Amino acid sequence: MTQRSIQKEPNIQEIADLLTDIAAELMTTGAHTMRIIQNISRMASTFGYYIELSVFQLSIMMTITSKENSTERLTLIKKTRPLALNFTIVSDLSALSWDTFDKNLTYDKIKQRYHDIVTRKRMSRWLVLFLVGCANAAFCALFKGDLYAIGLVFFATLFGFFCRQEMVKKHINHLIVFTTSAFIASLLAGLGYVFQLGTTPEIALASSVLFLIPGVPLINSILDIIEGHVLTGIARLVNASSLIVCIALGLFVSMLILGLEKL
Repeated sequence: MTQRSIQKEPNIQEIADLLTDIAAELMTTGAHTMRIIQNISRMASTFGYYIELSVFQLSIMMTITSKENSTERLTLIKKTRPLALNFTIVSDLSALSWDTFDKNLTYDKIKQRYHDIVTRKRMSRWLVLFLVGCANAAFCALFKGDLYAIGLVFFATLFGFFCRQEMVKKHINHLIVFTTSAFIASLLAGLGYVFQLGTTPEIALASSVLFLIPGVPLINSILDIIEGHVLTGIARLVNASSLIVCIALGLFVSMLILGLEKL
């Protein structure tokens, strides 16, 4: 007798709730649409259900139907949280979907593993802050910035990213977050012009906001459009473009204050 037959079979409501939670978590942590659909479909098939899944920027809509009885179906809509990139969660949830399919995991085991994945302690924010500062300084060095420029970018990134972390904690609108972070980072990096530090202050100024570039939303938007999920892809593209405009606005305001608008 299998483990699944010993335990009580979950009903359609329980399965639908779990699958929509997993789909919403994948969307929030940075998975593209086709990956979400494939993972959720794989898990639903294990329990004997078909799914029809529509993924949008702010919500997930899923209809789940029993393979044995087409009249047994349920439609759920779940709001997604603001984007919080975490590729470890994306990878672990994808692995969970394969384990569900290959190892015939029980509902309770899947639910427990899902809870363990999403509640796992994240990397220290201070370590992330330091690493982001190092990464952005490395970009400056890659663009031939001198030691003064690299140092300015490192400290400008620390302050800019710290402000971003604090504003995100307070649930401030992400457009304001990006504009303010870009302004602070570029204002500090622009001090190289004011005090004539080094020979490449322009590289420091340009590199100071690179940590804000929304690369994942841009990539996901292109993938979604290529794979036929045009509505979601355009929504992601518009959102990413809005963030780029906010970065440019913050950079422009800091240049105005420093008197560098004619550069």
